[in-house]
Amino acid sequence: MFRRKLSALDYHNPAGFNCRDETEFRNFIVWLEDQKIRHYKIEDRGNLRNIHSEDWPKSFEKYMKDVNCPFKIQERQETVDWLLGLAVRLEYGDNADKYKDSTPDGAKNADNTAKNAEPLINLDVNNPDFKAGVMALANLLQIQRHDDYLVMLKAIRILVQERLTQDAIAKASQSKEGLPVALEKHILGFDTG
Repeated sequence: MFRRKLSALDYHNPAGFNCRDETEFRNFIVWLEDQKIRHYKIEDRGNLRNIHSEDWPKSFEKYMKDVNCPFKIQERQETVDWLLGLAVRLEYGDNADKYKDSTPDGAKNADNTAKNAEPLINLDVNNPDFKAGVMALANLLQIQRHDDYLVMLKAIRILVQERLTQDAIAKASQSKEGLPVALEKHILGFDTG
């Protein structure tokens, strides 16, 4: 969940970070303050650095107030995400010239032929989430099932492109008028009493 921000901040284990692990969480907060945010002076970080103290949650709560975090201490994932966002902003502010002209790694290697390539070519069709998503869309749009999920996804794409054009939406939204039916003249087949 936080992997991209952690990678941007050069965290030592961006893929394996678990904010639910208390010790790892506390160490992470200390690292974030020491290395990236640096809101407190070095001598004022003692309470936050003492991760084994019973008073650490109080110190952390005070820290959250001092950096103006809008979340409560119980909302751990939101808090971590907010702190990471703050750290990324501060890191960028410190090194704006370094990041100003940088481009993503994928953009450096891409050429025009890759941009025009089939967009579905890089999908992992064996991923269970991909299969479940395609099946859910196919069921929702009433598209016949197929053994190849890519074929079903292409059918979904064609259906969406045809039915969601401006003309198709305008045509579908027009009110359809028909002949009025007089219900008194029809036999219902039962008596309502």
